[in-house]
Amino acid sequence: MAEHGIYIGMRIFDRSLVRRHRDRAAPGFTAHDFLVREVAERLADRLDDVTRRFPLALDLGCHTGEMAGILRGRGGVETLVQCDLSPAMAARAAANGKPTLVVDEEWLPFAPASFDLVISNLSLHWVNDLPGTLLQIRRILKPDGLFLAAVFGAGTLAELRQSLMEAELAEEGGVSPRVSPFADVKDLGALLQRAGFALPVVDSDTVAVTYADPMRLLADLRGMGETNAVAEQRKGLTRRATLLHAIQAYQTHYAGPDGRLPATFQVMTLTGWAPHPDQPKPLAPGSATHHLSEALGGGPIGGWSGDRTPADKS
Repeated sequence: MAEHGIYIGMRIFDRSLVRRHRDRAAPGFTAHDFLVREVAERLADRLDDVTRRFPLALDLGCHTGEMAGILRGRGGVETLVQCDLSPAMAARAAANGKPTLVVDEEWLPFAPASFDLVISNLSLHWVNDLPGTLLQIRRILKPDGLFLAAVFGAGTLAELRQSLMEAELAEEGGVSPRVSPFADVKDLGALLQRAGFALPVVDSDTVAVTYADPMRLLADLRGMGETNAVAEQRKGLTRRATLLHAIQAYQTHYAGPDGRLPATFQVMTLTGWAPHPDQPKPLAPGSATHHLSEALGGGPIGGWSGDRTPADKS
């Protein structure tokens, strides 16, 4: 059965490799953490809109503690516990004085109903059993506790993905999984419902970054610990000819008028609440007394897409 772009029960990611990538990235993470900080700010903005306190919160996949720094005095969070799969990341996060643990997101060691809030910033897209992890998160939340997370979505690194595929087909006669599978809105919404969250919401935003050199993009991905950890990837280093072909394809197909290259990151934000009897209930189908167009002034019903560029990378 396929969900979250993966098959439930199968090993898609090499979790030990994910840990090693994050351990390797930890010492120099602050030089490459612009995306983690940008998305952390967006999550904090959402918490600012929630008019309640969170006495005890869990930062699941804390990297080197960026979320703790951004949340200081914000979002109603009183005590924050940090955890990360990587011991090296967790050690650096602990320098901010917050209680910090080394924890695998697939095996949460917390008692039921422990936390008022679980927040996760760009970490859960490396989980094999996302349905199981979501069930565990709901279990450790107190009734009416909030789950708020950001993960990369299916549109992430589309330019790099296409360039690598073209290069491998031309140079090696086949394609190996070099960019991780990502989820879409429909997948993630279904998983939140399946895990038993109340009032589940999933939405999508885009962070667009430009680079003068595609090698800087690859350096940033490595520096963030976001390089390929797909279990079935082709072993060994990328052939020089394949890499050069991919760079040429990237420049040919995607360079802007100024010669800079775009890198698109689709960020999916998940929101759900642990069930509680006092939560609002959705109306039964057909029970509305007013048409949606009346609330919109009779105008057309449309959508919104948010594109922001937090930084141009030289």
